Amino acid sequence: MSAFTGSRDGVILFMRPSWFLAFVLLAGCGSMFTAAQDMLGHVDLQSPRMTKAELTRDEVAGILAAATPERPADLSGKGLAGLDLSGLDFHGANLRLAILNNAKLAGANLSHVVLDQAWLLKANLSGANLTDAHIFGAQMRGATGNGANMSGALIVADLTGASLEGVNFVNARLGPDMKNQSMGLMRAVMPSAKLDHANFSNADLSRVDLEFASLRAANLSNAELFGASLAGADLTGANVTGADFSDADLSSTKLLQLVGEPRNLDKARHLDRAVR
Repeated sequence: MSAFTGSRDGVILFMRPSWFLAFVLLAGCGSMFTAAQDMLGHVDLQSPRMTKAELTRDEVAGILAAATPERPADLSGKGLAGLDLSGLDFHGANLRLAILNNAKLAGANLSHVVLDQAWLLKANLSGANLTDAHIFGAQMRGATGNGANMSGALIVADLTGASLEGVNFVNARLGPDMKNQSMGLMRAVMPSAKLDHANFSNADLSRVDLEFASLRAANLSNAELFGASLAGADLTGANVTGADFSDADLSSTKLLQLVGEPRNLDKARHLDRAVR
């Protein structure tokens, strides 16, 4: 049975969209990761579907205003690319499969929203409230979220090259659910991301891809870093009190001026290749 069913506005359709997007955006490491990136190249990111909005800001605001706790706003699958939605209250809204590429969501209330398989390429989430948000299989490459609050959120997304300085990730879950990995290793992918001064206290970063990410002065106290890919990452001045580095890859990782005592640093891989 073929995986693809055709295309619309230049966007390839998959027999099961959530499976396709999750695989394309967040497939595991090695050859599977390479294959995922190749598949992403088949999506026309310049098509109207990916760049044009089907609603105005006022129409979105109206949908949000009509929502109730019993019937949250449903914007699933909506094309909202490029809209200025700054400061709007999306609390609890369903934004699954929504297209928010280049959208402005600065200062928006996105607490408890569902952003599964959503597109947020280069979206601006600076200062937004994403507490307890559910973000699974989302494409967030190049997004900006400086100063955002993502505490308690589930974040299994492609955040390659994202700017997330000073973000609150306290108790956030970015690692894989090892009981549900039938399609490969599904976890946050954050290579080359800017995470300086971010607060990852008590966050799950197990097996997360943080290669060449900047984590200068980040708070990693009691974070779970089991199996994380930290090759080439910069942890200069980071607070690593109680952080678990078991099986983490520390090839060329900068471990300079660290604050506090981590756990299981001696059980990390390639510790001898780290910059200390």
